[in-house]
Amino acid sequence: MGYLIRPVTADEWKRLKELRLAALADPAARVAFHQTFEEAAAQPAEYWQRHTARSDASGTTLTLIGEGPDGSWGGMVVVRLDDGAEVPQTEVVAVYVRPEHRGTGLSRELFEAALGWSWSLSEPVVSRVRVWVHEENASAEGLYRALGFVPTGKTAADPKNPGAVEREMALSRL
Repeated sequence: MGYLIRPVTADEWKRLKELRLAALADPAARVAFHQTFEEAAAQPAEYWQRHTARSDASGTTLTLIGEGPDGSWGGMVVVRLDDGAEVPQTEVVAVYVRPEHRGTGLSRELFEAALGWSWSLSEPVVSRVRVWVHEENASAEGLYRALGFVPTGKTAADPKNPGAVEREMALSRL
């Protein structure tokens, strides 16, 4: 299936909300996202409008979607400039592909677009892209490794479960 990988626009907030809620309802959400389905579902329309508009206009956060030929959204990735980092970097903070679109190459296409955006930034010039992966999310870790990300050795407690560990992986600019 051929996908159009493109940024979400501010007026598409209802579709982005639906995709995010689908992501949070997925069985892997427990180890893939910090936000719960209940937290997201309780948010008012203004929350989703702001969230989508920030991606459309801020220049520091980008939500990319994979749109199928029929107009359906098969998945998304969110990447943002990480202002607090010791080196100029972006961070991938949300990745989701609907089950029926998995295995089609959509994840790779979304990541390639997120990386392209990261490397295109001129102020600051980004030297690496990072992503955090939960210790129990072997599927996501496998994808990140296949894309060239490597473990940095940094770990952090999972905000939803302090007994669990998330590992940082990064891809450096060539």
